[in-house]
Amino acid sequence: MENADDRQYVDYECHDHIATIALNRPEKLNAVSDEVVRQLMAAMRRFDLDPDAHVAILCGRGRAFCSGADVHQRQLRSREEFERLGGPQGHGANAADLLFQSVNWKPVIAAVHGYVLGLGLGMVLDCDLIVAEAGTRFQLTETSRGLGAAKHWAQFHFRGAGAFGDEVSLTGRYFTAEEALAANVINRVAAKDTLMEVALTMARDVAANPPLSVRATVRARRWFLDRYAKEAAFQQAPMRLYLTEDFREAALAFKEKRKPRGFKGR
Repeated sequence: MENADDRQYVDYECHDHIATIALNRPEKLNAVSDEVVRQLMAAMRRFDLDPDAHVAILCGRGRAFCSGADVHQRQLRSREEFERLGGPQGHGANAADLLFQSVNWKPVIAAVHGYVLGLGLGMVLDCDLIVAEAGTRFQLTETSRGLGAAKHWAQFHFRGAGAFGDEVSLTGRYFTAEEALAANVINRVAAKDTLMEVALTMARDVAANPPLSVRATVRARRWFLDRYAKEAAFQQAPMRLYLTEDFREAALAFKEKRKPRGFKGR
């Protein structure tokens, strides 16, 4: 398992009132470990308090935005660890909190490419605006891993993609950027090699407005999304799916690069 170290997994920079927050673990397709979450939280806090930053772009270095949770660390813990932590996330490393601990309510644009899987999809759906490069593939992996998709289901419905969200939440199938745009899940599809250009144009359009006016809308949007998603997650929480045999088998199958040997419903 990965421990906290001195490596920088998240880059932060700000120019012309636009901050760029980039996942920088390309050799793992930006898989999210506890330490990555903690560094992302620090970067989001820095953005929130940076007086020169009015809008942020969240992106990923390398071949993919994010391949999801680091299964080897977050999903193969011992039963005792899961019970102590209350789930797969480490202490102080709950990715669901990234955008909802804000005090200044600045907008975040997700600019994604390659793959956007599992936990990465959840982070993106929390963002205020979403731009995806043509051909980007998304997947809600929590369904096939046995963790349940209640929060994601709520995020889809909040974005006005109810029927589409019902389908991908229950099937866990891949879907493309083009499908996501047609279903109202994302805001733009950028042509190949123009992702950051399109995201920067959108960020400049946002930053051209009075900052407090923009933040008033962001605050209202996030309050309603947070309430809606938490109510959905609350319905799932008592099942403690991270303690089931099916979840363990799905995680082991991923680690061993094989198909699950059959789910038992327990």
